[in-house]
Amino acid sequence: MPVETTAFQAGKMLKNLLSSGLQSSKKVHYQLTPDELLADSLNRGQGMLNDSGALVINTGEFTGRSPKDRFILRDDTTWNAINWNEFNISIEPKYFDIIYKRIVSYLEELPEVWVRDCYACADPKYRLNIRVINEQPWGNLFAYNMLLRPSETEVEDFLPEWCVMSVPGLKLDPKECGIHHSNVSLISFKHKLILVAGTGYTGEIKKGIFTVLNYILPQERKVLSMHCSANVGKNGDTAIFFGLSGTGKTTLSADPKRKLIGDDEHGWTE
Repeated sequence: MPVETTAFQAGKMLKNLLSSGLQSSKKVHYQLTPDELLADSLNRGQGMLNDSGALVINTGEFTGRSPKDRFILRDDTTWNAINWNEFNISIEPKYFDIIYKRIVSYLEELPEVWVRDCYACADPKYRLNIRVINEQPWGNLFAYNMLLRPSETEVEDFLPEWCVMSVPGLKLDPKECGIHHSNVSLISFKHKLILVAGTGYTGEIKKGIFTVLNYILPQERKVLSMHCSANVGKNGDTAIFFGLSGTGKTTLSADPKRKLIGDDEHGWTE
């Protein structure tokens, strides 16, 4: 189902962006290629190329995730379904509404936005359709690299189930918004929205989606979601490497004698 927006006073452009039938405009750059996104970033002076040709971005204050600034909307959908603790931090609906409206207003005032339709989960049986809306072209390039890409035919009939809005340039008022600092990563399972504001660290986009999968896959689809890398030998023997970020999952799974399945996030079905 398309993202539900009737509960909010979204502007015309945002309603279009959240709808199933996305319409292009001068303000919306939809499904651009990596070369186009790279050019947009460089033309805006927002990065530089390193000696291998990769785009290097200065993300500013945040060069990593801010787990203490990640919130989940606590409502009838999640009240008894989430283990609320120092990592799964709840936020009241009134603050979610304020943050959402601040982001909508901010996006409406931007001269341009970059939009991408993509999905998570390689198996079509468990696939999650996602629309990512970025303030900056390099954020959209990150989404292109990290998420799975629909074919041209699939894009024509694409129905976004979840939407990510990333606006690193928006600094929020912590007191008004019920948060700790001027940045936030906020998830609503009711509205199927991931809101990221005040941080240029693009990993918040991916981790927001992984958090959603960690909720949906075990509870609704009986799939074990894992933060791991995995590879397979010539005889079909699979090795799984668990560990916190930075402990070597990617390095250990990159074995020249074994085929890489993936290096970060996987689901284990029956």
